[in-house]
Amino acid sequence: MIDSLLTLTFASPWWFLSLPLIAPLFFLKGKAGSPASITYSSLSILISLGQKPRSSAGSFTFALMVLALISAITALARPQKQNSLSNRKASGIDIILAVDISYSMEIADFELNNRRVQRIVAAKATAEQFIQQRPNDRIGIVAFSGRPYVTSPITLEHDWLIEQLRELRPGLVKEQGTAIGSAIAASATRLHDRKAKSKVIILITDGSNNSGRLSPTEAAELASELNVKIYSVAIGTENGRLQNGRQSHPQKEFDTKTLEAIAKATNGEYYRVRNTEKLRETFSSIDQLEKTEVKQHNVILTTEYFPWCIGSALALAITALTIQSIKPTAAP
Repeated sequence: MIDSLLTLTFASPWWFLSLPLIAPLFFLKGKAGSPASITYSSLSILISLGQKPRSSAGSFTFALMVLALISAITALARPQKQNSLSNRKASGIDIILAVDISYSMEIADFELNNRRVQRIVAAKATAEQFIQQRPNDRIGIVAFSGRPYVTSPITLEHDWLIEQLRELRPGLVKEQGTAIGSAIAASATRLHDRKAKSKVIILITDGSNNSGRLSPTEAAELASELNVKIYSVAIGTENGRLQNGRQSHPQKEFDTKTLEAIAKATNGEYYRVRNTEKLRETFSSIDQLEKTEVKQHNVILTTEYFPWCIGSALALAITALTIQSIKPTAAP
């Protein structure tokens, strides 16, 4: 109730300037009018038989009439409440984050918050910021190593999506290797037949294709036929290596030519990322290239309360006149 009163507005508030005009009525209250010049017979004495005539000038009826006047003035001021409704229509973009979770992504050659972190940690942190910046886009996640694994379908539930992103880790998929071609195919399949302005795959990997039945270039050509654009991001430094010796020649893992060919075949872009800052710049660049158009229509709904004030004024006035006619005020 209090909140409703606080949000109440008046379309014509200047009518309240007439409220001081009610003040003189308090000085006229109880004053006798000019006597009648002609005396005529009346049966009012018979009406008052058995009753004690009132000497006051009807304090209760006077108060009712004052309240009626205040209600009438308030009605003229037009009290109302406005609710603003926003209708947002977004021409969104459907995006698949294809994230490499092979064991090489455990190499700690990136920095985040002034500490050394694994490639997968830097990739997830930057991808999370990217998701938060695009609230109107449907985004999904396909993780892959030796085979693709659909972590999240394309969705607008970004809070849930981020939770799934945070759960990604090397070893989540048992098959070892890096199946880039299969990951592209799985991602493009999720984007097929979707009625989006643009369909995008952001491929994040630190290796070359060494698993799966489909080559990356063949998968890229199929994605291009489905009007899917691929942004390929090669992440990692040439000198990074796993401490447990599972990757003895890491410098041979980068397949720049293939990743460039994937991007070119789909009218996308290729990015080479060696540190966290460059990774952020890459996602920022993609964010600028794939802008979502948002149209917002604001509708203001106005609820008028002046009919209630008019009704109150009439009810108070009728009540006052009825009381006055039943119990007339005696002359002083």
